[in-house]
Amino acid sequence: QDLRGVLKEGVPTCKRQQYSTQLLVGLKFTRRRRKYASRHPESHTKKENFVGQSNMDVGGNGGGLIVNNKQRAMLPNKSRGEFVRNQRKDSEGFSESPDLEFEYADTDKWSAELSELYSYTEGPEFLLNRKCFEEEFRIHVSDDKWTELDVSQHRAHAMRLLDGLEVITREKRLKVARAILYMAQGTFAECSSEAEVQHWMRYNIFLLLDVGTFTALVELLNMEVDNSAACSSAVRKPAISLADSTDLRVLLNIMYLMVETIQQEDPADSPEWRATRETFKTELGSPLYNNEPISVMLFGMVTKFCSGHAPHFPMKKVLLLLWKSILFTLGGFEQLQNIKVRKREQLRLPPLPEDSIRVIRSMRAASPPASASDLIEQQQKRARREHKSLTKQDNLDAFNEKDPYKSDDPREDEDDNDDNDNSMEVEPFPMERDEVMPPPIPHPPSERVNFPKGLPWAPKVREKDIEHFLESSRSKFIGYTLGNDTDTVVGLPRPIHESIRTLKQHKYISIAEIQIAKEDEFQKTPLSGGEEDVELCSTELLYQGILPSLPQYMIALLKILLAAAPTSKAKTDSINILADVLPEEMPTTVLQSMKLGVDVNRHKEIIVKAISAILLLLLKHFKLNHIYQFEYMAQHLVFANCIPLILKFFNQNIMSYITAKNSISVLDFPYCVVHDLPELTAESLEAGDINQFCWRNLFSCINLLRILNKLTKWKHSRTMMLVVFKSAPILKRALKVKQAMMQLYVLKLLKVQTKYLGRQWRKSNMKTMSAIYQKVRHRLNDDWAYGNDLDARPWDFQAEECALRANIERFNSRRYDNNQSNPDFLPVDNCLQSVLGQRVDLPEDFQMNYDLWLEREVFSKPISWEELLQ
Repeated sequence: QDLRGVLKEGVPTCKRQQYSTQLLVGLKFTRRRRKYASRHPESHTKKENFVGQSNMDVGGNGGGLIVNNKQRAMLPNKSRGEFVRNQRKDSEGFSESPDLEFEYADTDKWSAELSELYSYTEGPEFLLNRKCFEEEFRIHVSDDKWTELDVSQHRAHAMRLLDGLEVITREKRLKVARAILYMAQGTFAECSSEAEVQHWMRYNIFLLLDVGTFTALVELLNMEVDNSAACSSAVRKPAISLADSTDLRVLLNIMYLMVETIQQEDPADSPEWRATRETFKTELGSPLYNNEPISVMLFGMVTKFCSGHAPHFPMKKVLLLLWKSILFTLGGFEQLQNIKVRKREQLRLPPLPEDSIRVIRSMRAASPPASASDLIEQQQKRARREHKSLTKQDNLDAFNEKDPYKSDDPREDEDDNDDNDNSMEVEPFPMERDEVMPPPIPHPPSERVNFPKGLPWAPKVREKDIEHFLESSRSKFIGYTLGNDTDTVVGLPRPIHESIRTLKQHKYISIAEIQIAKEDEFQKTPLSGGEEDVELCSTELLYQGILPSLPQYMIALLKILLAAAPTSKAKTDSINILADVLPEEMPTTVLQSMKLGVDVNRHKEIIVKAISAILLLLLKHFKLNHIYQFEYMAQHLVFANCIPLILKFFNQNIMSYITAKNSISVLDFPYCVVHDLPELTAESLEAGDINQFCWRNLFSCINLLRILNKLTKWKHSRTMMLVVFKSAPILKRALKVKQAMMQLYVLKLLKVQTKYLGRQWRKSNMKTMSAIYQKVRHRLNDDWAYGNDLDARPWDFQAEECALRANIERFNSRRYDNNQSNPDFLPVDNCLQSVLGQRVDLPEDFQMNYDLWLEREVFSKPISWEELLQ
């Protein structure tokens, strides 16, 4: 009856909305109160035992009670704060998440990338490397230090070490390799600071590259990979430890340090070093090593490890080297943008409407949708302060979505001060906020792009969208259509003319559309089309190298990603990715166990970081090189269940993952080799570092979201997979992370499936819808919010994937299957003399019975020669 009264015409709209909100809250309370009374009849027999029945806690546990407003106001401040904290202890953090000062880049700081190569279990090997180097060095140089010698002496000793790699004895070869590793680590015993270590690392690594060390290391690595004795020994072992992969680890360490150091550009580098870098980059991406790029060899190691034939391979180091090799040879995100601009110029397409990297960096994070408990407390405060302010409908996000991980953000949104959604006045609780996330560290203000008031992205329209719009307009006003004609507007009203003009102003033609059109032409006219001019860039060479086994490579990477995901449960049939982190002797003390636990978690995080970066880089580079190369890789990722795997990864406490402190800064290289290590205690391990968030984990999350976007964009069958796997609540939880780039890709994924989620979801998630409007690029004809367009209608999704697969196979067959020419297009020899003159190899049994065949098939049968000649 109250609801009917609210909806009468005499009530103002704002009051009507406010009353509706209060009624919904009251209905929620009543429902929960009845449920509680049915479960706990003993507490309902006496009314005094059920204090404040109408104020039951929605966000906490089922039986939690709170006192009424009057009694609550009488509590002392301290008790009141403790009371509310206890009331919320089961919800995942009423805590104000600060904006994360995270800047997305190709890699983390150089020192961080160096430290992640080594596990903490490998710590004692730093001194072993130094010992091997000094023993070898003192044979030839008696008194001087390495840092005191001149260039010629440095070069002579490097050459001696390189010769030592060719000895037959494994122990001697390992000793020399450790000495080279110590050089690559910057001869740290003679340095007094981290900066000095990094200086000598660069010098020594360029010296080692100049004398040809990298080629020798690749040959040794090939030999170790093919070492069947080590593989069979590892397969038979019940437990594999660090000692089983010593030789491989030393070689991979040197190679990683060389690739990672050389790709770091320094303005102080000499012209010789810059030329060396470019030469090395070209060699690394060319099939010079064993007739294949180095990345293909590393992919082979990944598949061999996943097949179970080489369980001792140090997979973290292999994946890190693979990532850095791809990054160095193909280029990072800045280079991708430059390649895109250059390709559009070559194809004579209009320039890009904006620089996406700069736009994303200038964005600010939005406040996540408020949770139910926040709204209830907000209304109680209004009643206490006798304020009658407007509550918008879109703050009811959490009522219709039971979300155990929902976090609150009561802070005012800086982006839009006019939006009353974010102007909730909620008392902060400093103690609780400190428990969930450390206070933000002050950073200098970063460079931001000053946009005019409005949307950050220029809208885009596809040619297909204009065609659909014209087709529907002609059907409506004229009664017939003109196919793909987008120019004729005869008979259409003037507003339609203006609409078409606006659509054409924002028309965007992608490189992929041009590539698909060219490929269709090649397929239609295989003879008259001529030869395709394929640029043999690093991306093309890599694709040619991994094409024969690409499905196996994708499955192997996803298997390792699944094993490293924090949500994965240990299974007997899963692969063991901890071979290069577990020591020979398991820990015996609590402190050692804690240290190993941190090391194992850090190890898994680094593996996730490397795999997510590899997949994203390959997808982006293949898409620019040729759209069907990208589609081939993407389709095999989808077939290998990449979409549910990424959703499973995000189905966790994502804030805990991003703020995880699985690192011990005093054990990180190069800090640990130039400073005296303090005594580690359980308290220092629990405290972790002081960083506001974990860079690698946030980097991994953004990469995985970008991969998911790449796989599902414009693919309605894959978008339906997001809906079927119930990704909406999982993705909404990820919006808690106040980082603009991560929120942008979450909102993109929510946008593509909104039309399939139904009116009720849209109605109860209006704040999320507003964020999509505000932050995601608009497609002018895309009716994403309501689902009235043709794309929202169901059809045979399997046919869509099959058609795409057929196009991919035709492309790969035409461009890469040189041995399987189509017999229909081969020239026919019409000359009688040349046909009869061809030598035909006859089988041996035919030659033995040739006389019998002549008698039976030729002499005994009458032949009409006149008819034959005619």
